[in-house]
Amino acid sequence: MDILILGAKGMFGHDLMAVFNDSQPIGWDIEEIDITQRDEVFRKIADLSPKVIINAAAYTDVDNAETNQDLAQKVNAEAVGYLTEVCQKIKAIFIHYSTDYVFEGGRKEGYIENNIPQNPVNFYGKSKLLGEKKIINSQLNYYLIRTAWLFGPKSNPCQHKNFVETILKLSQGKNEIKVVNDQFGSPTYTYDLALATKNLLEKKFPFGIYHLTNDGVTNWYEFAKEVVKLADLKTQILPCSTDEFPRPAKRPKYSILLNTKYPKLRKWEEALKDYLVVRCHMK
Repeated sequence: MDILILGAKGMFGHDLMAVFNDSQPIGWDIEEIDITQRDEVFRKIADLSPKVIINAAAYTDVDNAETNQDLAQKVNAEAVGYLTEVCQKIKAIFIHYSTDYVFEGGRKEGYIENNIPQNPVNFYGKSKLLGEKKIINSQLNYYLIRTAWLFGPKSNPCQHKNFVETILKLSQGKNEIKVVNDQFGSPTYTYDLALATKNLLEKKFPFGIYHLTNDGVTNWYEFAKEVVKLADLKTQILPCSTDEFPRPAKRPKYSILLNTKYPKLRKWEEALKDYLVVRCHMK
């Protein structure tokens, strides 16, 4: 099966390339293709004509999306439309990733796959929701995978840091770190998400929307405490409210993605432990 992975040099793209290695995927990043340019998308991808396109490219800086709305919209929405069009032209399967932030976060019990997202609380979520609609309104064979709170290996120096790396870095120079304890969700190890993606494709799960995160619900405070504990660090993690830690972009309070269509991924604590072992070996 000919597979094209977009965003191949990013944190998640790195693990997708590794997991799909036996299929000899083609990996493209910004150096090979600018997905915000429709003509370039059609010229390069139609010429390659892969059977599967996996789009791991996205504008993921939630706070900066508030001021860089044009770029976030181009990458997360308009470019997804172009990829949808070219997939229809070449009859390729399209795999795309969205986010828990498409939901406004008012449901304490979480969201299942067929809950309809409305009123995302930040522009990042709005741009990703527009991208989702491009896919859902098409005639494509697609897997639209919503995920959340990604952590994984940093594959290049310019890559946006994930929460785990931020906590580890802050722990080097601080005795105490305040972390919000009133935002709830499920952390996800990029390697586990890549494995689940491959399984969806190879086992020919029905096309449609999937919610894939590591199993279990937590908040950022408890997540940070687990990072420090597993890394055997002495830094004390202190709880604080979202109001005490204002950010440029508002976050949903409950962005829990409930998985009702796919076998549960392993517990997030177990995945985090494995990631920290892998991280040590990479150094």
